[in-house]
Amino acid sequence: MLTRVVFNQKGGVGKSSITVNLAAISAYQGLKTLVIDLDPQANSSQYILGDDATYSADKPALEPNIENYFQDVLGTNPNKGLIGQTLGNILKSRAKGLEAFIHQSNFKNLDVIPASPQLGGLAHALESKHKIYKLRDALQHLESHYDRVFIDTPPAFNFFTLSALIAADRVLIPFDCDVFSKRALQTLMENVLETQEDHNENLVIEGIVVNQFQQQAKLPKEVVQQLKDEGLPVLNNMLPPSVIMKESHHKNLPLIHMNFEHKLTQTYQSLFNEIDNRSR
Repeated sequence: MLTRVVFNQKGGVGKSSITVNLAAISAYQGLKTLVIDLDPQANSSQYILGDDATYSADKPALEPNIENYFQDVLGTNPNKGLIGQTLGNILKSRAKGLEAFIHQSNFKNLDVIPASPQLGGLAHALESKHKIYKLRDALQHLESHYDRVFIDTPPAFNFFTLSALIAADRVLIPFDCDVFSKRALQTLMENVLETQEDHNENLVIEGIVVNQFQQQAKLPKEVVQQLKDEGLPVLNNMLPPSVIMKESHHKNLPLIHMNFEHKLTQTYQSLFNEIDNRSR
């Protein structure tokens, strides 16, 4: 089982789109694939599961979800969803670990553990009780169930992002071609390398995924060249802008299932092959 984290502290860089579309291609190629959504915005969850994972003021988040799992870790899970109403049921769900929180999607080989908008409220309690390794340990019990795991993270370096990096084998860094993204990249790399040094010596920075890359524009090419000149691991396959991505979000259809022949879909497939071939 290979676990990848998609992480950037800057929002709006295509984190969820990259997570879901790479995971969907993984599943399409016959690999049993799990997406874990740690972002309270739940974009990956909604992208895969559609209306079932959409929440609002009068519609609660889909359960069981990753918040329920971390509540279970703390031993504070209220009477919710499939977690049960008795101590016996709580202990039973603990015995199952992450398995109890997985939802099957409509796409073959693709499962998801959805996010919750209240997830961030647990961070302080989890930190104070030193639960930073729980996700890593829980994922080890899924080793025989999945070939690939993709973890979508919040746009911040917090408890949940750190948990994901500790649990992962590889980290992918989405990057928009602008000066602000470039300035933020140094801090991001420092955080990843510090996590590698302190918690997960096997963590590999798999590469920087350049998103919204306009081949004909001067500035994006200059920014990408600067990254390469600095020795940063820029992946060869760069994702162009396309209106089909918004259509894909609207229809809750990953690109591989929406339009196999589209240029952006083909670029995603090439990107997946590029990173997966490196890991073998």
